[in-house]
Amino acid sequence: MIKTRIGTDKDIPRILSLQEKNLYSNLTAKQREEGFVTTPFTIKQLEDIIKMNGAFVAANEAEEIVAYAFAGTWKYFEQWEIFNYMVSRFPKLSYKNQPITVENSFQYGPVCIAKQYRGKGLLNQIFEEMRLEWVKKFPISITFINSINVISEKAHTKKLGWEVIDEFEFNDNNYIGLALDMKTSVLKQ
Repeated sequence: MIKTRIGTDKDIPRILSLQEKNLYSNLTAKQREEGFVTTPFTIKQLEDIIKMNGAFVAANEAEEIVAYAFAGTWKYFEQWEIFNYMVSRFPKLSYKNQPITVENSFQYGPVCIAKQYRGKGLLNQIFEEMRLEWVKKFPISITFINSINVISEKAHTKKLGWEVIDEFEFNDNNYIGLALDMKTSVLKQ
């Protein structure tokens, strides 16, 4: 049985191991068709996101980390230039008639699920764990997906109900920006 929970410092080596196996730069073109993560996190970055209750993990019976998802403030994510670019676009974006701001939203992602656990409802499970923690602080979640990561786009829009609110280019890549109402559970009742 898979259990989801807020991540701890003890999880860092296992998060890094899962990240390495799914990092875009470590995969072949064929492997990338099955999904990937683009943002590599360092030990220090993981320690910092764990301190803000922003790391969520799923572990199997052997306590192997089989999935992770991150959530953080825009202040935390400003260390990566793409997030600063996203924030610069906020004045022209809205979601459900609300303007998008750094005060009413946070960055969700990346999320990574081990290949053998994909398509089994784990995305919804780990996302719900994160949602219950972060809805206490923010009504809207924002994320982006590389437009070539079709698997991730389908999973987020079809399984979780994310809505595309933006499209942009950054460093010669095309991305979609998505938003989600944090008040709505993503688990099927």
